[in-house]
Amino acid sequence: MPPKARSVTSRGPKAHPGKAYRGKVRKNTDPVPPADRVKRLYNSLVAQIDGGHWKGAEKTCDKILHIDPNDNDARQTKLFILLQREEYGKALELVDSAAAASGHSEETAAKNKLLEKAYALYRMKQESEAQQVLEQIKESAGDAEEERGILHLEAQLNYRQGNYQVAYDLYQQLLDSADPSSEEHDDIQNNLHASQTYLDFINSGYLQAIDDARSTNPITANALRGIENLPPPTVPSVSAIIPATGTISAAAKGGLIGTGDGKKKVRMKRVPKGVVPGVTPPPDPERWIKKSQRSTQPTYGRKSAKGRATGATQGFTTEAPAPTTAGGGGSKGKKKK
Repeated sequence: MPPKARSVTSRGPKAHPGKAYRGKVRKNTDPVPPADRVKRLYNSLVAQIDGGHWKGAEKTCDKILHIDPNDNDARQTKLFILLQREEYGKALELVDSAAAASGHSEETAAKNKLLEKAYALYRMKQESEAQQVLEQIKESAGDAEEERGILHLEAQLNYRQGNYQVAYDLYQQLLDSADPSSEEHDDIQNNLHASQTYLDFINSGYLQAIDDARSTNPITANALRGIENLPPPTVPSVSAIIPATGTISAAAKGGLIGTGDGKKKVRMKRVPKGVVPGVTPPPDPERWIKKSQRSTQPTYGRKSAKGRATGATQGFTTEAPAPTTAGGGGSKGKKKK
């Protein structure tokens, strides 16, 4: 059957064949104002922080700062996010660049971020620098919340540096003013208990442990008495440990290892892998002999004399001895005359 003809519908006047069809022309719409964009980004930022999506929250803060570089709330939130992600190097860079990016003076911007800077230095195990920043914060501390944060950080610094008594006193001060129903109260109690445990061990705990060991185990008691009576160890000289530089260079250059008394030297390139000259035991000298013929092979009994060969192997034959006859030997059947 021939194909059906398509119905032609009128779609209006046809365009000129030389012109390309560009579709509908969009109208120029006004972009979203920066204030509305920042508001939307803040809504997304709150949802990301509540859900713990720190990486996405950091990118949202960067978008807000790209629109408004002087937004201190976004910068403070980003600093909090970096501390949560334990990216303390980036946090320090953000604190140092806060003065240049904000409209405040360098001194004011630095004071606003000193506590975060000290905490970042503490987490990076730079205790001396953190202590210096903490002293600067104490001189210009204002509200009670900031003073409480300073006490927390100072207690942690003293605990890490081994000043357990100072840390105990600071935690006790924080515990007296903490809300019993808050999480801070539980954290302070744990830190206070850890400080008290170290103090007890340093003051009297180790003596009690030694007395218990002496009373329960006489062998340990004798060992402890021997250790107490031993003289202090002597520190060996450097020359006794480290050989001369010329000896090392000569051995390394020639690839030789000697015994130091002029005996035979070994070339390391000829030594098999895993073998240390003078340490690894030598190989068995009878390794080329059959195990049954080695001197170290044990004998489990002797064979009976009946079934034992006289040292001959398989295929060995012996010639029968020639018969001897008297009188020169005559042939068989020959009669004597």
